[in-house]
Amino acid sequence: MYIVTSYPFAIFLCFITMLCWGSWGNTQKLAGKTWRYELFYWDYVLGVLLLSLIFAFTLGSSGDAGRGFVEDLKQADLGNIGSAFLGGIIFNAANILLSTAIAIAGMSVAFPVGIGLALVLGVIINYMGSQKGDPVFLFLGVGLITIAIVLNAVAFKRASSGNQKVTTKGILISILAGVLMSFFYRFVAASMDLDNFVNPAQGMMTPYTAVVIFSLGVFLSNFLFNTILMKKPLSGEPTNYKAYFKGKLPIHLVGVLGGIIWGIGNSLNLIAAGKAGAAISYGLGQGATLVAALWGVFIWREFKNSPKGTSPMLALMFILFAAGIVSIIYAGA
Repeated sequence: MYIVTSYPFAIFLCFITMLCWGSWGNTQKLAGKTWRYELFYWDYVLGVLLLSLIFAFTLGSSGDAGRGFVEDLKQADLGNIGSAFLGGIIFNAANILLSTAIAIAGMSVAFPVGIGLALVLGVIINYMGSQKGDPVFLFLGVGLITIAIVLNAVAFKRASSGNQKVTTKGILISILAGVLMSFFYRFVAASMDLDNFVNPAQGMMTPYTAVVIFSLGVFLSNFLFNTILMKKPLSGEPTNYKAYFKGKLPIHLVGVLGGIIWGIGNSLNLIAAGKAGAAISYGLGQGATLVAALWGVFIWREFKNSPKGTSPMLALMFILFAAGIVSIIYAGA
């Protein structure tokens, strides 16, 4: 299987993760013009699962290093399989809430508040599990990003002053999504031997196998979570499976593309974690908040016609996010 052997390249892969995790929401925005986000989400999870299998049978099965996907799956301990599967269930619950928050509040709020919070809590949780990196610079970066999250929430509240109900609901759902999102990565990372991808311990999995099990957890749990949400949505009117199967192929492909984009980021991030460490790899990947906020502000114009003084607040938010990301990178150098 393919293994990352240098820290700089691991960081490069984390930046690709950042772009992927921060950009998949654009597919929901595109589909959302004519398509309920609950229906979009079915195609999204199919894309996540499809990408994990593509990586497992290509990069995860070629070369002489490590264990190939099929061999690795056969020897995996049930406890580690269960850990990665649980990570998928937790992620799916969090991501459905995040999709709801995007539909209500937009990308420039749902991502910085929800995923920004997931970054802060997730770095702490993953550092406790695998202590790689300088804690001073690591948590300095986390602190800067925390301030950026607060600024974003304040800016959104100002911009939505005419609709207090939407403001509060969008932020609260984003916060709940962020708390849940902070835990999924630790369960997936715990199923892998992060210290030795070349000769992983017996019973533990390579990142390629762990991602497939994780993706199965996402897909199967969707039959419970998304079915409930379709019948009792947090926003908008109820929908059903009949509406899903009436959708035309292009609209389905947009959702699958969204899942593939997210899945590429997820796979590359876990591959990089062996060299960068789980806390740094996860923290940089969740710098996706900055990417998503850029999309929301400059492409989707979600802060258009905001009150005077909002633009400087957003500019400071971006500066603090960037400074926090640089500090996290330096922590592992």
